[in-house]
Amino acid sequence: MANSSSATRDLYNILGVPPNADPEDVKRAYRMAARRFHPDVNKHPGAQAQFRDIAGAYEVLGDSSLRQQFDQQRAGAGVDKGYLTLRIVPSRRVLTAITEPQMLYMLVEFSADRSMAAPANQKQTPLNLTLIIDRSLSMKGVRLDRTKAAAFQIIDQLSERDVISVVAFSDRAEVLIPAQKVSNRSDIKASIMPLQTSGATELFQGLAMGYQENMRNASLQYVNHIVLITDGHTYGDEQQSIDLVDKAMENGISLSALGIGTDWNDAFLDMLTTRTGGTTQYIMSPNQVVSFLNDHVRALSDALLDRVTLSLAPDPDIKIESIFRLSPSASPLPVEVDPIPIGQLQAHSFISVLLSLQLPALEAAELRSILRVDVTGDVVREQKRGYKTVTDSVLAVSSEPQLEDPPLAILDALSKLNLYRMQQRAEEALKRGNAIEATQRLEKLATAFLESGQEELAQVARAEAQRISASTANGTNMLSDEGHKKLKYGTRMLMLPPTKTTALE
Repeated sequence: MANSSSATRDLYNILGVPPNADPEDVKRAYRMAARRFHPDVNKHPGAQAQFRDIAGAYEVLGDSSLRQQFDQQRAGAGVDKGYLTLRIVPSRRVLTAITEPQMLYMLVEFSADRSMAAPANQKQTPLNLTLIIDRSLSMKGVRLDRTKAAAFQIIDQLSERDVISVVAFSDRAEVLIPAQKVSNRSDIKASIMPLQTSGATELFQGLAMGYQENMRNASLQYVNHIVLITDGHTYGDEQQSIDLVDKAMENGISLSALGIGTDWNDAFLDMLTTRTGGTTQYIMSPNQVVSFLNDHVRALSDALLDRVTLSLAPDPDIKIESIFRLSPSASPLPVEVDPIPIGQLQAHSFISVLLSLQLPALEAAELRSILRVDVTGDVVREQKRGYKTVTDSVLAVSSEPQLEDPPLAILDALSKLNLYRMQQRAEEALKRGNAIEATQRLEKLATAFLESGQEELAQVARAEAQRISASTANGTNMLSDEGHKKLKYGTRMLMLPPTKTTALE
């Protein structure tokens, strides 16, 4: 992707010193960072990646002449502008000094500077948008009709600054609309209207052609995004699809997916979209396609930062057990990947991630460093690449800490995350062949849903428990496709905040 403008990184923020730090302070900060994150002492991929940035910052700030040059560049580059607000909220502000390992939860939340949001009468962030539409035989009828209707509404919604392309696929792919500015809407719609169903689903065919169309205009000035709409499984081309999506991520293109009905591989689509910071949405009824796509494209147009990534660098003796994105779309994130693709950051929303950390035995009363968090993204409207903000979490350790309740935001997140894990554990029990355990877990999940006011999900969980119990004799030890998706994506939806305001406000 072309880099039309490059943001100067704030090396002082990266090294963790103020701009007026003297040479000894700079040297001391680097040595402390090296003890925590140098590859010889810390094997976590986030620590190694962040130490490269730290070493690069020290190479400049530790040399008086290079530092002077940087300060001159910095004065005119606007690197002090705070495009991002980043906060870390621990479940406990004071840790207990004990001789056993302990768990700590951390809520990482970041939001964009709202002053950058375009007023209602101004144009939004320009999009380079590609729709990839499954045209296999299973899409025949209302599914394809509603998908066409959604595409027509999106074309009406886009501005003349936006770029649109549309690809259709089954066992082969074709370009319905080559990548172009949205000018003659009637001609663009006319290219979609004759689309008919045929053949089987071969996902890679559509992804490859859609990627080619999006790449024609991929640049820093756009949110470069692909939306995949499908209702079926793909077979034999999974690794090709994964490799292609990784290539798209490298070139600044993100992917989201809509799975219509029940006969599609949710685990595989989740894997693809998560690799780019995108999301997968379960569409139960074809009528939901129009509203979801409209909301999704509107959110893309509201993005202030794109290609956002999250890097986590725990101290050498701290282990990240799990990472779960809570908002704006709930999904588990990979622990072993760094940086973690996040996608877009909108003007009136925030991104919230819950971390579960295993701490070692803490025997001394002291101030203890825990985790360094790095958020990086491209400021699309100002075409600044690689804007970065960093914060470090340091907590007190006491042999007699005062009792404190965890923040309400963390308690709420944990209670909802527990529902998601309960349905996961039920399915894990089924995979082990333990239908009795799975049935018990589903019944407990139904009770938990009722207690939280989710009657519809409770009915789904109870119906699946009864079905498993009744069908164990004939060897049907798995959830139905519909029940699996309703429970999986339903519990994810519970984690979304009730409003778009910041959870910590």
